Amino acid sequence: MTILLLAGTGEGRKLAEGLAAADVPVIASLAGVTEAPKPLPVPTRVGGFGGEAAFGAYLRETAITAILDATHPFASAMSHRAAKVAAEMSLPYCQLLRPAWVPEAGEFWTCVASPTAAVTRIAAGAKVFLATGRKSLPDFMGSESMGLSHCDVTLRVVDPVAGDFPLPQGRYLVARPPFSEADEREVFERLRIDTLVVKNAGGRFGRAKLAAARALGIRVIMIDRPTQPEGLKVDTVAAALDWAIAQRSTS
Repeated sequence: MTILLLAGTGEGRKLAEGLAAADVPVIASLAGVTEAPKPLPVPTRVGGFGGEAAFGAYLRETAITAILDATHPFASAMSHRAAKVAAEMSLPYCQLLRPAWVPEAGEFWTCVASPTAAVTRIAAGAKVFLATGRKSLPDFMGSESMGLSHCDVTLRVVDPVAGDFPLPQGRYLVARPPFSEADEREVFERLRIDTLVVKNAGGRFGRAKLAAARALGIRVIMIDRPTQPEGLKVDTVAAALDWAIAQRSTS
């Protein structure tokens, strides 16, 4: 048996470590978005698969017997493809989907379905912090997103970006997570942020920015998660590990 672990998240790293410790044959897959990611303790491939047909061919060539999906909740295209191909090939599939954030006491969010919808809720002249990732920026630049050109915008990225920021009043902020609440408060205060735009990724560490926004009275615009694929879901690393280890006795 060999499990394909779709990683790229903190949970994916913990799963790779747990599977290695349990001596479960596994190949981890990273999308290759982050430069020089910290190595995983299992064999790892980096980069896209090239579509459904190529993904299926890879599964056959490497004799994959099950797929454990620990990708980001907003990597829905990959999750839908993995679930679809797994069903077509009669391979066991399990998605580790961390619970979504819900407002805590004192938190009041504006929830929207997309970046475009988020921009319609941002006032001209706002000092905006985009905690939505580098690849999300084009989603805020459509014809209905011209309001951002009248805002001061900071986009946090993990790796340096070549070229100038595409908005007249904006910048990239290069920083690698995790961030503490104190880290987030320092950044928000220094940049005088009044509007935080964030994807509902869930997870314990990412909540620091929400706590900092609450403490500073910063408005939060929360982008809801995309629809997830059908299939078995668990919400903890322990449950995902149990599922993966159980595949050894069923394969």
